[in-house]
Amino acid sequence: MTAMSAGLALIGLLIAGLLAWIGLTLSRRKAADNSTAQLEAAQLTAGAKSAAELIRRQAEEEAAVLRTRAEAAEQRSEEIRRGAEDRASEVRRDAEQRASDIRREAEAEAQSIRDDLREQRLEMERRDHRLTEREERADEQHRVMGERQTELTAQLGELDKRKSEIKDLEDERRRILEGVANLTTEQAKAELVAAIEDEAKRHAHTIVRDIERQAQDEGEIKARKIITGAVQRLASEQTSESVVSVVHLPSDDMKGRIIGREGRNIRSFEQTTGVNLIIDDTPEAVLLSCFDPVRRETARLTLDSLVLDGRIHPSRIEEIYERSKGEVAELCERAAEDAMADVGITDLHPELVRTMGLLRYRTSYGQNVLKHLIESAHIAGMMAAELGLDPKLCKRGAFLHDIGKALTHESEGSHAIVGAELARKYGENDDVVHCIEAHHNEVEVRTVEAVLTQAADAVSGGRPGARRESLEAYVQRLERLEEIAMHHEGVEKVFAMQAGREIRVMVLPDAVDDIAAQVMARDIAKQVEEELTYPGQIRVTVVRESRATEVAK
Repeated sequence: MTAMSAGLALIGLLIAGLLAWIGLTLSRRKAADNSTAQLEAAQLTAGAKSAAELIRRQAEEEAAVLRTRAEAAEQRSEEIRRGAEDRASEVRRDAEQRASDIRREAEAEAQSIRDDLREQRLEMERRDHRLTEREERADEQHRVMGERQTELTAQLGELDKRKSEIKDLEDERRRILEGVANLTTEQAKAELVAAIEDEAKRHAHTIVRDIERQAQDEGEIKARKIITGAVQRLASEQTSESVVSVVHLPSDDMKGRIIGREGRNIRSFEQTTGVNLIIDDTPEAVLLSCFDPVRRETARLTLDSLVLDGRIHPSRIEEIYERSKGEVAELCERAAEDAMADVGITDLHPELVRTMGLLRYRTSYGQNVLKHLIESAHIAGMMAAELGLDPKLCKRGAFLHDIGKALTHESEGSHAIVGAELARKYGENDDVVHCIEAHHNEVEVRTVEAVLTQAADAVSGGRPGARRESLEAYVQRLERLEEIAMHHEGVEKVFAMQAGREIRVMVLPDAVDDIAAQVMARDIAKQVEEELTYPGQIRVTVVRESRATEVAK
């Protein structure tokens, strides 16, 4: 409504200003022509009326718009007022609800606090009651302990009195015993101590014997398990020993060409190679015989090349022989490198590799020495792994333990000592050198690795099919084994069993007791070690059996 009044006032002012302007214009033009003035006045009046009518209509339209806006504003303000009242009512209800919730929570918390206080009060009352009971019990115990102390004091006095009486009785008894036995107290003590000491010694010896037997049994079981596992895991070829090599010929006519005119070719061949060439009735074959396998192999390669070439004469024999020596050296070195790769050794000195290769053509009791070293290295490595030792060190010691066999004809001393010196010369570890020099007990064994080297050597040489001896040597060894055992006192019968791997000695139970049986077994084993040479190990078993026989009539 205020805006409408302002608009009407503005329109009135505009009209008043317009009329004032018209009157001023009319007053200025009074001097003009009355007709022109009247015409212009009429035009101005008409224009003023038109303008006034237009202004009036615009003012009415604006007033209508203002009235519409005013009504919309009043309606909006009414809606806002109602919304505000609704919001206020809602806020009031929420506040009342929140106040009610807070009041209930406060009441619940207050009730909980009151309950806690009541529980605490009850707990304090119970504690006070328990403390009171404890104090009463403590007072009762204190009273009982006082009475008990009084009783103990009386009993101690009685015990002292009885102890004095017992001491007097003991003195009296000692005097009586000394008088009866004609011994002083010190003499009786000495005899008693001697008797107890003798009994303790016998008891200790029995315990030591039982412990030793148990340790031997357990050690034998564990050693058998380790060695058996190593042997079972190792797959090795059977060996063969031969001092001759067979060379096959394309035809028997070649034999005459090998012999040559008046035997000059065969003489030249034997003088150059140092090998006996045997030509017999064997069809399309000749034999080469020599104790040195390297020379025999060199001669075989030489003869194969000569037969293949067809030109056989002394100068050609020497030429082919020199070439064959180089081939054999290459074969030996290649065999050593293959053996090293087989056992996992890569840092061996070149001179040791060359010497190791010479063992390719050497045998021991029919067993190839290089294969024996490979087999021993594998066995030692597996046993070392089972025992928690260093497998590499044990394999290296076992692999090199027989390297001296390649030089025994060139150096003085046993192959163990020669091999140890060679290994020490070319920078091998002291433990490896000790394994080499001690594997035949020529040097006292100081390390576990050396013991494993001995065991691996014995297992490799003693397994079935590894080595063979002539029948005569085998029979002589068995006879000597039984003879050694029979020379001991108290022996009834002796049996060499398991191809000489075990000696079973039957003793007379009246002449030999259990301790003497153990001593006899050790003495026989020691004598066998000192007097005989054999591959592997020999077990000595002394059997003492007692029998009682009666006849029921």
